[in-house]
Amino acid sequence: MPAIRIVHRTSLPASETWLRLTDWERQGAQVPFTRTIIDTAPPTRVGTAFTARTGVSRITFDDPMEVVVWRPPAEGGPPGLVRLEKRGRSVTGWAEIEIRPLTGGGTEVHWREDLRLRGLPRALDPVVAAAGRFLFGRAVARLLAP
Repeated sequence: MPAIRIVHRTSLPASETWLRLTDWERQGAQVPFTRTIIDTAPPTRVGTAFTARTGVSRITFDDPMEVVVWRPPAEGGPPGLVRLEKRGRSVTGWAEIEIRPLTGGGTEVHWREDLRLRGLPRALDPVVAAAGRFLFGRAVARLLAP
């Protein structure tokens, strides 16, 4: 599975960073040709399910995900962490977003993702990882922009 690792620093507090990065519909809107469909009632928690649908016209693929860890950041507590399990036919693997408050203010985001696109040869893993770093890195930057 190609590993995607992104580290991003922001001046936003951990609580605001968490809210922005776990707004699944806004997150999906940052990825080209993608929209997010929430399958469960709010609020987000363990068991929340949603699907990122990517494509143009009738050529689409779904990336259904489920929240399996939901630990918002708390002042003085451990870093915030959300873990998503990818449960699709086309896309499998997992993603984690960790929110670490920084001493003196601001936040450091650690986005980790291991994914597999079924039917794609492993020889293309480096290309998938590079595309993922670009797309998800850009999404994080946009979601956290002032």
